[in-house]
Amino acid sequence: MPGTMGLGIGSFVAVWALMMAAMMLPSVTPFASLYARTFTDQRGRRLSALAIGYLLVWSLAAIPAYGLAWLTDRLVAGHPTGATALAVAIFAACGIYQLTPLKDRCLARCRSPLGFVLKFGSYRGRSRDLRVGLYHGAFCLACCWGLMALLVAFGLMNLAAMVVLAAIVVVEKTGPWGHRFSRALGIVALVLAVLVVFQPHLAPGLQPAGSMGANTGHMS
Repeated sequence: MPGTMGLGIGSFVAVWALMMAAMMLPSVTPFASLYARTFTDQRGRRLSALAIGYLLVWSLAAIPAYGLAWLTDRLVAGHPTGATALAVAIFAACGIYQLTPLKDRCLARCRSPLGFVLKFGSYRGRSRDLRVGLYHGAFCLACCWGLMALLVAFGLMNLAAMVVLAAIVVVEKTGPWGHRFSRALGIVALVLAVLVVFQPHLAPGLQPAGSMGANTGHMS
């Protein structure tokens, strides 16, 4: 289903937070594991605070995502040309951002968990782990927002897209050629921004529900 999937903002935020937790867990595990080695007591409580801070950032990101999904609902229902234009904008925004110095800087931070851990060594107080989660989550969001926006084009509940994007994030953050891979993704996204003009089905999340199945049946 395209757009908000008929969910209100509260339900949408809950679903989005669950999706982000599942998708980002593999890529954040190296940092969380390294950071946990600095604990000398209350390991469970401190890890929980870290996770809460991290997920809070991604939960707040659900608000603009909901606005984009709401717009998708309106365009898919009555303005197919506008839906295609939105697909172009999403692919182009992702592609351009993947090639920017800001993306490189954020990715470099995410690829260096030891640097994060050393920085957080100066944090004090009971809220330090929550603050670490917020800080690290903010960098992850800055690094990956363009890729996550692709879910609107591919469909928020498109499980195949979720798995592929989660794998992409892991390769970006942990693979030996992460920076080059990130730039290659940017080029692919820009190519899709052009191709989707002629092949709107490349953005199934911006097509009416059931249209892909109907097209497949017609072709067969």
